[in-house]
Amino acid sequence: MRVRRNEKSMIDLTARQIQILRAVIEEFINTAEAVGSETIDKKYSIGVSPATIRNEMVYLEKQGYLKKGHSSAGRLPTSLAMKLYVNELMKERELSVADEVSAKEKIWNSRKEMDELLYQMTRVLADKSKALCVTVLEDDRMFQSGYANLLQMPEFFDITVMRNVLQLSEEAKLLEELFDSGTSENLVHVIYGPEMGNIHLAPVGMIHMSFEIDQKKVHVGVLGSSRFDYPYVIPVMKYLRGLIREIVE
Repeated sequence: MRVRRNEKSMIDLTARQIQILRAVIEEFINTAEAVGSETIDKKYSIGVSPATIRNEMVYLEKQGYLKKGHSSAGRLPTSLAMKLYVNELMKERELSVADEVSAKEKIWNSRKEMDELLYQMTRVLADKSKALCVTVLEDDRMFQSGYANLLQMPEFFDITVMRNVLQLSEEAKLLEELFDSGTSENLVHVIYGPEMGNIHLAPVGMIHMSFEIDQKKVHVGVLGSSRFDYPYVIPVMKYLRGLIREIVE
């Protein structure tokens, strides 16, 4: 099995390299810490020695998928690795009936008033993603929910990171530029700190989507740690997108 990244210098990854990269990403998502070869060896069934894992991690670092942690010998996934994970490697979880019912109940009663509908959707998505959700309309009106969720993530214990995310969340024009720049053929897109043009947003990720209501575009994004529970949050966003379109059409 080989996965290609669609850049100019196209790099092939072997099945073992993909397995190790996935393990590093999932361990990082769970712990918020740099990941070493010994941890991969003990917790994941790779089937090779720690030395071989270490050599493969060095290769993945050279290809731009991993980077060295600041305070340990372990490695961290780069934004390139996280996008590969989201687009190619992860398996989306199927939402439970309870998840779908709870989301629909909170939104359905607001279906006759558009602003309230979008506000309730923003609240639901903030709750489900455990992050900050921002909805931006074409006329720069905004709905926000979930600021307190950021305080549960160690990345936001850094006051500089927190300040810059709060500033970003209030800038409708800048958010729209990010929404437009981080698109792909997928319904839901991801963009990471290094792509946001601000060094203080390095540990931050944004998952976003767009849809139209009355021929006007609506952008919806969740801002938080790059360690989102992607297999859950992305299906939630797809479900809410479909639900809103069903309600307004």
